[in-house]
Amino acid sequence: MASPVKQIKIKYFSDKIEKLKLIDGKSDWIDLRCAEEISLKKGEWKLIPLGVAMELPKGYEAHVVPRSSTFKNFGVIQTNHCGVIDASYCGDGDQWYMPVLAVRDTTIHINDRICQFRIVENQPPVEFIECEHLEGNDRGGFGSTGIS
Repeated sequence: MASPVKQIKIKYFSDKIEKLKLIDGKSDWIDLRCAEEISLKKGEWKLIPLGVAMELPKGYEAHVVPRSSTFKNFGVIQTNHCGVIDASYCGDGDQWYMPVLAVRDTTIHINDRICQFRIVENQPPVEFIECEHLEGNDRGGFGSTGIS
């Protein structure tokens, strides 16, 4: 049985960016766009305005990450590697941003697809139980699966 559709209230800060849409059958990630013209020199850091604020459903958060082509196309890396926007960041002034560091001189234009997001259900409550030994088999430690 399919889950019910989640409705998300959205406020746009710019009429120059395309409205958000889910691309059926291709991905359940939704592209976000740069809301202003940004020029960066190598080594500069900037919050890229994404032109939206949202009221996420209770019990959900958004995960914001670069698109696979972001580094190649724009020469920037997301400095927090995965942005987490919780449902409490939902006011009229709570525009979403992507913090980036430029590794080369670059320009990001208004409406360029710069990152993507998806909404994820919040983690359920957990309890940690301290023990001396774990029941699972060892895989060989961090990085043990090799390179090929």
